[in-house]
Amino acid sequence: MKAMRKLSEIESIVKAKKNYSMAVAYGQDEDTILAVKRAVEEKIVDAIIVGNEKVIREVCAKLKVDPGLFEIVNEPDEKKSGDKAVRLIIDGKAQILMKGLISTPYYLRPILNKEYNLVGKDGVLSHTAILEIPTYDKLLLVSDVAMIPYPDLNQKVQMINYNIKIAAKLGIINPKVALLTANEKVSDKMPCTMEAAIITKMADRGQIKGAIVDGPLALDVAISKHSLEIKGLKSAVEGYADILIMPNIEAGNIFYKSTTILAKGMLAAVVTGAPFPAILTSRSDDDDSKYYSIVLAAALV
Repeated sequence: MKAMRKLSEIESIVKAKKNYSMAVAYGQDEDTILAVKRAVEEKIVDAIIVGNEKVIREVCAKLKVDPGLFEIVNEPDEKKSGDKAVRLIIDGKAQILMKGLISTPYYLRPILNKEYNLVGKDGVLSHTAILEIPTYDKLLLVSDVAMIPYPDLNQKVQMINYNIKIAAKLGIINPKVALLTANEKVSDKMPCTMEAAIITKMADRGQIKGAIVDGPLALDVAISKHSLEIKGLKSAVEGYADILIMPNIEAGNIFYKSTTILAKGMLAAVVTGAPFPAILTSRSDDDDSKYYSIVLAAALV
């Protein structure tokens, strides 16, 4: 498979597969409904929207969307809507979960509910955003921009492994992984640089397989060969990263919002570490981003 360079190319994977069912938690905002409508009409998924039925029908009427495109499960309570959507997955009625207008804690809580035993004892829930940026000529996978505030060494290793698997689905074999920090110098005053150096050595010794890993690296040398040459540095990533591992959530969140708002990038985003694809975008992300997140999730089933 040729490596994909645009989010729209992921549709080709999905349209060759059977339709899966998607449960949408509190799916009663305009962007979510437009994205789900498009995904249903494109035969990407079948959809069950959990939320306030009255509001859902009002939004559909405003947007001139036929509510008959979806199955609607009436649950006006935001918190309960998340639990009901996850129960649809557990009961085998859906294979994909999507976040609508529900707040992130209410969305994640039922996934992490110990009674449901969906995430193992040593499991880590993380987040991957796949960015299509006009100024970069291939898709860029970024973790973690939305969930883990300060990932430790073990969590970063798991994030890398999750992203290697996602990259393979996109035809990206042996992806180049950059562990980002403020600079390339290892210093005990910046613990993330020490973690990056350790993880790089782990990869050198075969403890991380299926990728080229290097760090610590600043953003410019991770994605710009010119910057790498100007600084007189050598890196196995060669200024052309496929995957960026962020040092903390602040860096990740600012990076992805800068690329989508200022650089007009598009994204698809999912939770990693759950036993099913779980779509997690910002409530302010547009319907294109939500649509491509559905497409990505369907490709990962």
